Amino acid sequence: MHYYLVALVGSKAPHLTYFSHTTIPIGSIIEVPIGRTIKKATVIKESAKPKDFEALEIVSISDYLYSSFQIKIAHFIGSYYFSTLSKALALFVPFSIKHKALRHKNKTLSFKRPTLTLIQQKAYEAIQKHPASLLFGVTGSGKSEVFFTLIADTLQEGKQAILLMPEINLTPQMGKRLKEYFGQSVAIWHSKLTKKQKEKILEDIGSGKVCIVAGARSALFLPLAHIGLIVVDEEHDDSYKSSSTPRYNARDVALLMGDRLKIKVLLVSATPSLNSYHKLPLVRLEQPYIQTQKRYLFKTPSHNTIDFTIIQALKQNYNQGNQSILFVPTRANFKYLSCPRCATTHKCPFCSVGMAVHAKYKLLKCHYCNYTEPIVTECSECGYSPLVSQRIGTVEAIEQISEHISEMAIEQFDKDSISSASKLQKAIERFESGQTHLLVGTQMLSKGHDYANITLGIITGLDYILSIGDYRASQKAVALLQQLSGRCGRAKEATIMIESANREFFSKYLDNYEAFIHDELEFVKNLYPPFVSLARVLIAHKDETKAQTIMHENVAKLQTLQNIEIVGYGKNAIERIANRFRYNILLRSQERIALLKALHYINRNDIDIDMDPIDFS
Repeated sequence: MHYYLVALVGSKAPHLTYFSHTTIPIGSIIEVPIGRTIKKATVIKESAKPKDFEALEIVSISDYLYSSFQIKIAHFIGSYYFSTLSKALALFVPFSIKHKALRHKNKTLSFKRPTLTLIQQKAYEAIQKHPASLLFGVTGSGKSEVFFTLIADTLQEGKQAILLMPEINLTPQMGKRLKEYFGQSVAIWHSKLTKKQKEKILEDIGSGKVCIVAGARSALFLPLAHIGLIVVDEEHDDSYKSSSTPRYNARDVALLMGDRLKIKVLLVSATPSLNSYHKLPLVRLEQPYIQTQKRYLFKTPSHNTIDFTIIQALKQNYNQGNQSILFVPTRANFKYLSCPRCATTHKCPFCSVGMAVHAKYKLLKCHYCNYTEPIVTECSECGYSPLVSQRIGTVEAIEQISEHISEMAIEQFDKDSISSASKLQKAIERFESGQTHLLVGTQMLSKGHDYANITLGIITGLDYILSIGDYRASQKAVALLQQLSGRCGRAKEATIMIESANREFFSKYLDNYEAFIHDELEFVKNLYPPFVSLARVLIAHKDETKAQTIMHENVAKLQTLQNIEIVGYGKNAIERIANRFRYNILLRSQERIALLKALHYINRNDIDIDMDPIDFS
């Protein structure tokens, strides 16, 4: 008899021992008896016959198994991101034994290669010198042609390529371009596919018909036996970070996979994250493919309204037969007070981040260290009163514009209105054909779409984004400005109207994101990533007293440890969700290993650990 240690699928239970009369490959998906039920499980490793109990027999063996590499990466994800091995393995799609996918080689395919400019060719050659690098190119500089060429190289070698994009909403245009070059060897993968569509793609991967998979972060975990390249487009985007257990970052897992598999990984962005810029070899594309003139105008914020200046600019651009975009800030849970005269945000005296208004409790609160104070009405910088909070949504903006320009066709471009790939595709087609004259949207507007006829971009709400209670507030605001302005003037001259009282701050970086990165790296030094590691311990319980007790128990344990700092602890920014009271502890350390050891020391079932957090609500 053969004994095996198995992990129950999707369970927090410890690994269990079962036996089989036949040899079972490690990684096989099986069925095992648990009490009166039959559960799916994965064979993790061979085991000795247990001495203390009688092992039960494995019921059945499926035709699917995880490769040894998938299991290794799942072990890392489970350990680093504080998840069970079962939940980490559940990210992966197993291999089908019938395809013999672990052994077959892809056939060399014929396809079209991009024609590179001299500047693009130099970037392509520079990327070849490094196993992992960052392609830092301004919007419209032809970054995709460079990584399409890398993909072509990969296919010529008989290997497979993965192209990650942050959201399903980026896939229609990119998918179309990929298929123009690589035809039927491309598959688009995302969570909105039907079961039948997913099965067809997996069949084509197994047979070797599909060699390129493009899609959201889940595309990273498909059963590709001969990966030669991973490209992470828009690498700065927060969508690569999972908000549920395991709380992995697909960008970082891609880099790990590249290192372990000895394959090339390319991160791509016009507004790269500080981490990637600081840690990876840099390859630049500094000029747009088509150089057009952009004119930047700043205007005073008109809080909670679309004012006459914006209406007039939109009307004039419409009358000239051109198209426009209007950005309004994403809705959030809390408002932050800012001064309409000097644009100063009321900040926490200990953390240099905006304090949130908790109207219910009539107080201001810092969501980092939990310092609180009464709501203020005067600006601490210039004494002006009253302070304001700018908020306006897409629907309200469209209503106000339509009152003045009734003949203009306006498209709402946010997650409320565009909830699927097909809706996005239709919205893009309407805009590209000229049926739509204006897109009014949230950050979805900035997500890599390529439009030729936008000659006016209006950006509101940057001051609000600059004031949010997040150490990356400046990064988010400046990156958003760059990305949105990059949607404009692709083929014609364009005007970018920026509604902000922080003209002096933003104007320094209008055409120089790298200057901002240098300034920001100085700001975060010894405080935030990439120079230190952060972790967040999350506690949620229906009994508030119990939640508090769990938090204080963990704080007491952490206070005994060296080389980690408790930045703050207390109620979450969003104090209750689904009738569960939420508390957290924020930790910081210059030694990642020390932080991981501390977290493993306190890890237990009634807490949730977020390593390298990006969300603090």
